[in-house]
Order: sequence, then C-alpha cells, then structure tokens
Amino acid sequence: MDSLYIDKVLSGDRHAFGYLISTYKDMAFSVAISIVKNELLAEEATQEAFVQAYLSLKNFKGKSKFSTWFYRIVVHCSYKIIRNKSIQYEELDIIRHDVELDENALKSMIIEEQKQIINEVLLKLPSNEALSLRLFYLEELSIQELCEITGWTNANAKVILHRGRKRMASELNKELKSLQYGRA
Repeated sequence: MDSLYIDKVLSGDRHAFGYLISTYKDMAFSVAISIVKNELLAEEATQEAFVQAYLSLKNFKGKSKFSTWFYRIVVHCSYKIIRNKSIQYEELDIIRHDVELDENALKSMIIEEQKQIINEVLLKLPSNEALSLRLFYLEELSIQELCEITGWTNANAKVILHRGRKRMASELNKELKSLQYGRA
C-alpha cells in the first residue's frame, strides 16, 4: 500500500504524503522519544524526519520496507537534535481527571497506567536500548530491519536487545515496588 502512495507523491500529488504521515506518525514519535527523552524534542525530530523523508523520497529505492527507511531517518533526526541542543530534563507531574469507575473505565485506566509505567521506564533506559525495545517489540520489526534502521550489526542488535530486556525488567521491578496503592 505504501508504494502506491509513494508513486503518487513522486508523480506530483503532494496530498498523498498525508497517508504516510497518518500511518507512521505515532511510531515515529515513539522512536524519537526513545532517543531524545523529551516530548517537545521528539515532536521536533518527528516533524523533521517527515520533511526529510518527503524531500528524499525520490532516493527511496524500495530495497527495504518504507517503514524501515523512514525510521532510519527518524533515528538520524533524533540524534541530530541531541547533538544540536543541550537538553535539561525536568520531570513534570501530569494531573489526571477523575473518571467514572465502571468496569470499562477501570480496565482502560489499568491499561493506560501500564503504558505510562512502561514509557517512564523506557525513558530511564539508555537510548539505544529503549530504541531497540520499541522497534523490536512495539513495532514488531525483525532483527534485520532493526539493523537496517540503526546501522548496528546483527550481533550488536541482539546484545543491545538482551541488555535492554534485562534492564527493563530490573527497572520495572523497582518501579512496581515503589508504587503504593491505597495509601495516603
């Protein structure tokens, strides 16, 4: 499906690029935040990656999937932003609104809380480990595609994934032990 829209864009239909944006924006942001660890910078990296992809689309040879080629651009843009900006991290508390406690709302809250905990832990991991975990598990890319995006060797990617899994498990255990439900 991507190739159809790529051909349209290359034929001069600028609006066809909207399909690629809507398809890949969430995962591009996820990849970027794995590296830059800041939402505003991740948005900036994602936007820059889409601009670069649009301008470089004629260079896409189709030897790999479009997503692999595009995520490689996201990775480069993210690291470029880190190099070009001195980043000061500051944790902010997000105020959540109360919701009705019916069964569906409770399930939704639990899922969101799990996602939040996972994302918080991913922010604590080194960039390469967080990136590899997101691409391999959340995007369900193969080791080969992970290597194409990151430029790592097959063995290096496996080592980084292994270390990432171990560190993720350790950090999740720490995070879960620190949670105190129902206590004032």
